Amino acid sequence: MGKDDFAKYPFLNEAGNFIKETYFDLDEFERPEFRHIIEKARKRVEYEVLKGIVCTEFEKYDLELFAFLISLIIIKHINIESITKKYSLFEAMRVEKFLTHDLIYQTNSKKRDLLISKIFHELLDLQIIQFDSQRNIFKMKISDYLSRSTLFHELEWKLINRSVDKGFVYLDVEETVRLVRNELSLLIYNKIKNMKITKIPDQIKLEADSIKHKVIFPTPVQTKNLKFPPCIEHALNQLNKNENLPHSARFLLATYMLFYGKSIDEIINIFKNAPDYNEQITRYQVEHLAGKKGSLIQYSVPSCSKLANENLCFYTHECKGITNPIQFGKKRLQRRND
Repeated sequence: MGKDDFAKYPFLNEAGNFIKETYFDLDEFERPEFRHIIEKARKRVEYEVLKGIVCTEFEKYDLELFAFLISLIIIKHINIESITKKYSLFEAMRVEKFLTHDLIYQTNSKKRDLLISKIFHELLDLQIIQFDSQRNIFKMKISDYLSRSTLFHELEWKLINRSVDKGFVYLDVEETVRLVRNELSLLIYNKIKNMKITKIPDQIKLEADSIKHKVIFPTPVQTKNLKFPPCIEHALNQLNKNENLPHSARFLLATYMLFYGKSIDEIINIFKNAPDYNEQITRYQVEHLAGKKGSLIQYSVPSCSKLANENLCFYTHECKGITNPIQFGKKRLQRRND
């Protein structure tokens, strides 16, 4: 694998070995001629952490590789869990774009096979087989697919909706790579957590502190004095822990809050805790659900049966007799009045 691969996939062991072979020393970044690398790393972190945009900018290979390393150190110095998670996710999404492109457009079959071997087989312990190189179709064992697809709640990821034959699930390139995004994110997250740095150069500290001061911490959504149905409470708790929600859970949360009269801005503020939060995208999606964009029709809160089918139902005895989350509490109040 060449330096271009190390720059796109800097978590590979070969990339680490390449850095070691350059006799890299952090103290060198105190020198003015390395300032541009620190600035590139800062820009990358700001794009992903502050703006919620995947940084796909790609310049000289050595520059990209060292900028990744400096960006890890910046995140390590900031030392805020939500920021570490967000950066790890967006770096995984960056890798996802590069890997999807390379698997589709790489004309050298040996290079493509090596990429599959290094990332999927060795790094992620996932055996995928290229079934149809013309149509870019891969296959993997059902057990490998299920262990990863359970993280997705959208119907298209249900096994019943996939092409399955003789113990294998068939996927296109985009689906195959998307399936491992969470693993790539965790890989980068653990790399940051396991970093042991005795001394960080002052220039890198300054950039890290500058970014830290720009971070706006959303106020956690309080649920103690409010009685939400368990499906809504679960979604809010996940956001408060800076976990990503699947699209179907975001749809549920937004439509529920709209039904009870929450404003567009109030709902957008709820989603600020999501690691992949992007204000422009979130605003458009919420306005679309509210009937202010697109079809101009306000979407309804999904039924309990639909939520159960999407693994979003967290039934308790208080849910007895309701068919939609908006009925939660009303049935109990009605029984008391009766």
